[in-house]
Amino acid sequence: KLCGYLNKLGIKGPIKTWKSRWFFYDENKCHLLYYRTAQDINPLGSIDLSSASFDYKVENGEGVFEIRTPSRAFTLKAISKQAMMYWLQQLQMRRWEYCNAQSRFPPKSNGIPVLLTCFCVLGCFYTDVVDNEDFLPPVKTPTEAVGLKAASLPAPQTSTALQNISLKHPWTEIQNTVYNICGSKQLWGNNGNVFSFSEFQEHPEKPNEEQEAEEGTPEDGRTESRLNWVRKAKWMNSGFPGLPEELSRERNPMDKVSVLQQQILTLTEEVKSQKELVKLLHKALEAAQQEKRVSSMYLTAAEDKDRLELVRHKVRQIADLTSRLEVLEQEKKELEQILTLRDSHIQELKEHVQLLMEKNHAKQEVIMALTDQMARELSDPLQEASTITAATLYKQQEEIEHLKDDIDAYKTQNQFLNSEIHQVARLWTNVAENEKALLMKCACLQARNCQMESKYLTVLRKLQEAVPGLPSSHAELVRNLIQEALQWNGKEGAEEALSFELTSALCPSSEYDEYGFMTVPEYEVEDWKLLAKIQALEIKSNNLRSQEVVEKPLRDRWNSVGELSPSAELKSLIRSGIPVEHRQRVWRWIVSQRCSHLPDHYQRLLRQSKSTEHPACRQIELDLPRTLTNNKHFSSPTSQLIPKLRRVLLAFSWHNPAIGYCQGLNRLAAVALLVLEDEESAFWCLVHIVENLMPADYYSDTLITSQVDQRVFKDFLSEKLPRLMAHFEQYRIDVSLITFNWFLVAFVDSLVSDILLRVWDAFLYEGTKVIFRYALAIFKYNEEEILRIHDSVEIYQYLRFFTRMITDGRKLMNIAFNDLNPFPMKLLRNRRTMHREELEAELCELEQIKAAYVKERAEQGP
Repeated sequence: KLCGYLNKLGIKGPIKTWKSRWFFYDENKCHLLYYRTAQDINPLGSIDLSSASFDYKVENGEGVFEIRTPSRAFTLKAISKQAMMYWLQQLQMRRWEYCNAQSRFPPKSNGIPVLLTCFCVLGCFYTDVVDNEDFLPPVKTPTEAVGLKAASLPAPQTSTALQNISLKHPWTEIQNTVYNICGSKQLWGNNGNVFSFSEFQEHPEKPNEEQEAEEGTPEDGRTESRLNWVRKAKWMNSGFPGLPEELSRERNPMDKVSVLQQQILTLTEEVKSQKELVKLLHKALEAAQQEKRVSSMYLTAAEDKDRLELVRHKVRQIADLTSRLEVLEQEKKELEQILTLRDSHIQELKEHVQLLMEKNHAKQEVIMALTDQMARELSDPLQEASTITAATLYKQQEEIEHLKDDIDAYKTQNQFLNSEIHQVARLWTNVAENEKALLMKCACLQARNCQMESKYLTVLRKLQEAVPGLPSSHAELVRNLIQEALQWNGKEGAEEALSFELTSALCPSSEYDEYGFMTVPEYEVEDWKLLAKIQALEIKSNNLRSQEVVEKPLRDRWNSVGELSPSAELKSLIRSGIPVEHRQRVWRWIVSQRCSHLPDHYQRLLRQSKSTEHPACRQIELDLPRTLTNNKHFSSPTSQLIPKLRRVLLAFSWHNPAIGYCQGLNRLAAVALLVLEDEESAFWCLVHIVENLMPADYYSDTLITSQVDQRVFKDFLSEKLPRLMAHFEQYRIDVSLITFNWFLVAFVDSLVSDILLRVWDAFLYEGTKVIFRYALAIFKYNEEEILRIHDSVEIYQYLRFFTRMITDGRKLMNIAFNDLNPFPMKLLRNRRTMHREELEAELCELEQIKAAYVKERAEQGP
């Protein structure tokens, strides 16, 4: 057993005193318990070694060392340097054994057991490797100061009897004293009963940083037997030995008198301490009597009103205890935050070791210089005799001896600190690995919770569709459940901020995303509100599940990309999606590669728009309030990006007079502004889309190329998804009514923001072929759902919002770039040319019919 007497530094205001305490290590909890004497049954407090670090400084004195926990630091003093080093080594070893046992046998859980097993194997392997590194040789056990044998020796004496008593723990002192009295009476053969203080035991509140924390009594049977044995040994070896024997050893009567006087003083001090205990017992008795009177009053109360008042008094006491419990819970949260300071603490230890090494090196250089100087002086005896006296030489030798002693002390200190830093680093590594495992487990549980909520809302939606056929009471219940589900975000915002604080690094959740898009769009129709909530939960679940497996490796690949240059690898990375922190840089690079920037061109266009009003100015002003209404940066007329969007559109209308302005350009420019932030960069991005990516006449008055793309898309839909196209033809569904806007604005306001920006990443780099790929992928993603609908009206209603129900961006990307291959650009160009010729011929024929009709009407007259 690791136990023994140590002096503990107590601080009360400006007063600092050393108090002797019996320390005992509890291997079950990795706590260092301390008592006033070895005979005490209840500890005065404990030190949690599982998260503590050890240190000792030479300047503090011989035998003084520190134990630092996250909440406070304990300063202890051993009787010798050897005893101090033994305590430090044993505490280090016990701490490592406890922490290693905790990491080897974690609590069972249903989440990701394979990952936790891997961490345990790594921890075991790491332990086997580093255990062979001995920084400090083992210290021999000082049996006279440590171990159960030391319990039978007298406790270190203090100047006064009350100096060693802990006034901060009166009930513990009372219990220990009464227990010792009972034990002593049993040793004398007295079997009389002594009253117990178990009913008066209180648990004081957590002390401040000077107060000793009270802990429970160890319940180990071996510890109890050890304490009983120690008490017997202590009682036989301490206190007052037989007076006749002691007096017989004294030959001088004066010596006998002095011994008796000393015993009288000791007994006087003991009487004083017993009086103090009697006072404390009186207070405890008064408290018990007061409790008894209250209970009697309740039982003897004549009226219910009196009993009700007593119950109210108890309720107030319960409320007070509840408030204290809340305070303790808040303190617990603060203690959890202290864990995050471990990194900084380790860094401070490293800096401290580096400073000590530098000091040690400087002292070694001084010693070498003094040694060289002495060697030179001793080499010439005549010069030494003439310049150095014997006294000076003796003084220098003493200084050298002192410096050597300092070197030995600092070497020992350096070895111990290296051992401490090494062990703390190992513990920190285990904690970091466990924390990572817990974060991943928390993310999986959160994703599972989102899936459960989504399924619950889906069931509510099915019930909502069946409301007309339900009884009135059931219909009202369904409506109440739907209202409650739609208000979850508002009620649980504070709880989610607290519950998922650890997983915020994995997948932050908010009302808006990084670019200001609403995570749950607001719809007027109740059915659509429920769909929006389901969609938001599905997206959150997918993001949580793919964070560690997909998103983190992808982010690592992007972080390793240096200077951008066109390549197949870059194309693959852009198709997978650009992380938020890299998107702006990559978009700027793409636009600069495909579009030549003219210096001061944008500023000149702005000056022109201010001096002359463009014909499209009125239409631009009408479209500004209708731009990205689900984005907080454009939802209000006073938003900061509205003026920037107005200037970008006016500048483009002067830059390209052939187009001027077309409805849809406002949404393209708005997305560019959200990502690039700078309005001039957004202007050139809009120029790149309209003039480089899109074919000519795509945004002209006739929109002829846009109509051509719709015919091309129908051809591809028939080839890639023949069952779906046949289904549309059977119910006479014209998909161009849905897809025309997709192509015109590149899916803006059709897809959720996360998927939309991934589509734009590939669209800016590869061109309009990406729009065809994703349009086909959207239909394939929902193909089975559409085939189950057998009514043309219901099909149109489903096609109005089905793009908003796409939540798995990775699945959609795999369909677009893998399942739809091959998709050659040459085939797209040929189809465009063919359908353009057909469309121009049809338009020419319509013009001829129109001219003939006008001519016929003119000949007939009015």
